Amino acid sequence: MEPDSQLKLYGLVADQLKEAHTRVRELQVPEGVRMALSRKLLVITAAAKHDLADAATRLERLMKDLDEGRFPEGD
Repeated sequence: MEPDSQLKLYGLVADQLKEAHTRVRELQVPEGVRMALSRKLLVITAAAKHDLADAATRLERLMKDLDEGRFPEGD
């Protein structure tokens, strides 16, 4: 991946992660569900350090799940 396109992807993923964290924080769901979503976001954030394209794909999938009201089971 070219440095310019990778830098753009980093910016896009960072913006989407910020939006995802805000959406999760504002959800009216049980605390266990919120914690599970927060853990997913932490995993995606960590993955971005090693495989940006995979992190972007995971984040896109998570955002789609949020849009469609599909949430993980809480503890």
